[in-house]
Amino acid sequence: MAEINIQRKKSSPSPWLLLVLVALALAVAGYFIFRNDTAETPPPPVVSDGASTPADLNTSRAMPAADGQAIADMAAADDQLPPTPAELEAYAATDPAQPEYAREGLRRFTAALVRMADRAEFREPNVSEQRDQLTSATARIDEPGTSLRPGFLAVAGLLKAMQQSAYPNEEFAANDLGLQASQFSGRTGTAQEREWVQNFFRHAAQLMKTMNGPAS
Repeated sequence: MAEINIQRKKSSPSPWLLLVLVALALAVAGYFIFRNDTAETPPPPVVSDGASTPADLNTSRAMPAADGQAIADMAAADDQLPPTPAELEAYAATDPAQPEYAREGLRRFTAALVRMADRAEFREPNVSEQRDQLTSATARIDEPGTSLRPGFLAVAGLLKAMQQSAYPNEEFAANDLGLQASQFSGRTGTAQEREWVQNFFRHAAQLMKTMNGPAS
């Protein structure tokens, strides 16, 4: 009897399996391509919401030369010495009809007297008290409707206290200045009132010039 050679038919791979493998390969390739593009693309600029970033802080610290000079000028102005008695006397000789003549004069005399009161011979309670009254009286002279009379009285009061402390020979001049201040109405509207203010500044500057020298 003849022998029949039977061979098993080889099974071919399923088409669905091939599709799955191809899809998986495409997905892997797409992942790596997208990842490389993302790494090479710079991040978009962030819109500031008003908060300062480190870069902003570094930029503000690296101030342009012009701004730095302006701040240096302001610091120098803060450290500027107050006017000397000679400069106050020169200011008193200017036109008293200027609108700010009396107020500006009080500012200058206050700055000079406060510095003058720090001298060793004036370091006593009465001088310190009068100095505080002067700074308090002239702190609000720029406010509308503020009377200038307390400022003039305080200038005369501090000069009187300093005279009593170290300059007994200037008693008459200090008393005369106090009398002038007590007669001041606080107004500067008329020519006579402006002349009064100018005379007060002149006498105060002259007394300060004398007290700027050796104690008597």
